[in-house]
Amino acid sequence: MFDALFSPARVAVIADSMAEDTVGRRLMEHLMAGGYTGDVVPVCEAGGGEVCGRECLARAKDAPGPVDLALITVDAAQAMRAVDSAARAGAKAVVVASAGFREAGPRGAELERDLAEACVQRDVALLGPNSLGVIDVHHRLNASLVPALPRPGGISIISQSGAVSVALLQWAARRRLGLAKMICVGNKAGLTEVDLLRALAWDPATTVILAYLVSISSGSAFMEAAKDAANNKPVIVLKGGVTRAGVTAAAAHTGHLADANIAYGAAFRRSGVVRAPTAEALLDYASAFARAPLPRGDRVAIVTTGGPGVLAADAVDLAGLRVVGGPGRGDAPIEVLGDAPPERYLAAVDAALGDDDVEAVILALAPHAMTRPVETLRAFSRSPVEDKPILASWMGGLDLLEQLTDQERCHLPDYPTPERAVAALKAMDEYAAWRRRPPRIVTRFPVNRRRVERILTHQVRAGQLELSEVCSKEVFRAYNFAVPEGDLATTADEAVEIAERIGLPVVLKIDSPDIPHKTPAGALRLNLGNPGAVRDAFDLMMLRISQHLPGARVNGVFVERMGFAGREVVLGMERDSQFGPLLLFGLGGIVVETMVDVSFHLAPITADEAMRMLTATRSYELLRGSPGQRGVDLRSIAGGLQRVSQLATDFPQIREMDISPFVVGDEGVEPYVADARIVLDPEVTHG
Repeated sequence: MFDALFSPARVAVIADSMAEDTVGRRLMEHLMAGGYTGDVVPVCEAGGGEVCGRECLARAKDAPGPVDLALITVDAAQAMRAVDSAARAGAKAVVVASAGFREAGPRGAELERDLAEACVQRDVALLGPNSLGVIDVHHRLNASLVPALPRPGGISIISQSGAVSVALLQWAARRRLGLAKMICVGNKAGLTEVDLLRALAWDPATTVILAYLVSISSGSAFMEAAKDAANNKPVIVLKGGVTRAGVTAAAAHTGHLADANIAYGAAFRRSGVVRAPTAEALLDYASAFARAPLPRGDRVAIVTTGGPGVLAADAVDLAGLRVVGGPGRGDAPIEVLGDAPPERYLAAVDAALGDDDVEAVILALAPHAMTRPVETLRAFSRSPVEDKPILASWMGGLDLLEQLTDQERCHLPDYPTPERAVAALKAMDEYAAWRRRPPRIVTRFPVNRRRVERILTHQVRAGQLELSEVCSKEVFRAYNFAVPEGDLATTADEAVEIAERIGLPVVLKIDSPDIPHKTPAGALRLNLGNPGAVRDAFDLMMLRISQHLPGARVNGVFVERMGFAGREVVLGMERDSQFGPLLLFGLGGIVVETMVDVSFHLAPITADEAMRMLTATRSYELLRGSPGQRGVDLRSIAGGLQRVSQLATDFPQIREMDISPFVVGDEGVEPYVADARIVLDPEVTHG
């Protein structure tokens, strides 16, 4: 299948017309101009005449031999007939460049489904429809609407947008980056990014995979394919449609609705995908990965002429990397005098590379009259490739780069600012750390799963998909979370009886599925230390709810023993439609409600990943403690996250859940569930 797509022996171009300035004619011209050595067959229903020196046939099956690849540009309504014609001629792959399918509305979506089904029935791989085409530089195949073949290299591009494909190719050309393949998946009715990741993972011509994606066809399949590919070579992805405006535009353009940006980020981290925040960063990262070896650690030496080194040092520190300056220099950049000849710069870099404490080098220079900048650039282009990465920033010297030949410039990844060089190095460091990761071992805790099954089954049968706090806490109790003793009261007398039985002081909370946030509604009273206070609180709460929220469903008042006053955090989960359970951690209260300082990770998680969810927040230092301020038991929080993860993976019918707050104290003090919420999915009714 992929041989037919990337290295076909015979290509048929099937079009409505081969007149000048038609898509079919352009594809013919690009194939011929690219130096493709196979046979090219133009096919047009009218037939007759010549196109680009080739006889135009009326039917693909009249070709002088089997067709491997067919490029189809006919009207959408005629595409299925063209696919049938190609299949009868022996085609194993087709690229449908035609538009007018899913992106055009319901009728187009129906045509696309029929087209995809026809290709499956005929065992033909479909790229598109609405595809710009495919390029394989090393086979001189330009089966696309891109005018010219890129320079050869090791970068392969997967793109869901034809316009972005063209832009990436042009930007890569300006950066002197060589390409192996370009594949525009278009509407992805057949081949998807998953199929292409699997193919490129083992493609010897591809050393770096770039992808621009608006949607992902299958979350689990993507993660598996991306992880397998990333274990072999870098996979760098620019995800479009990450804002509300971008999601709307993506849906209008491709017929897909993009999923939550947070879930994509978590999926990429799990799979080893390097995420580029912008198109500029996508090419920045590609340059680094294609031209430099991976760093073995995060210790960076900066060789500089002065001011640029200050900017570079700031960028390194802000990126979470470490500046090292060599023997006797501490963490200061290695400064070379402004009038230094090229040999002195080379000597400084060589000294840094020879230092065992240095694992990467940033070369930050601002060219001026006394630095002989062009000679310095050429000197580095001739230096041997090291086993440590060197990333260069020629501040203000982009015009100098144009004076270098392709061979000279392709030696080092270069950037116009130190910040962009450091960002690329940070991406390399994170990917290298992922490659060095230990095996993932997910701990399974002993829990009472049968108890949870009975609770959830009862709730579903009763049609109660949003569990009460009482019921939610019973679920968490079954997974070995500490829950303060308590019971539900429907009268003030019952509330007093429960309080005296479990022990004062107590907490009173309205139990209602319509009041998720109790404090603003006056549905929570704390630290009630005597029966009279319990009775008065019960009566007052019920009165206020009846007055201010008369439509709220109230099951009663939950009376619970007052727990210790510790640090409040939130453990949560929301099930993403693409990638499954997405875990959340953050501080309790207003911090998590405004989503300022939270971290996310896909379940299931390991103990190390749970701890990294804590360290990923700015609040971590507050939780860990400092001189004069005691911290909390971090391992108990991580253990709670692991048990939430296990609960989420054990019961796919749980759509959302949170423990808010989860109250934690000093090391050795068992944290407890102060409030909890679980929501079930009506379409999933079993574990």
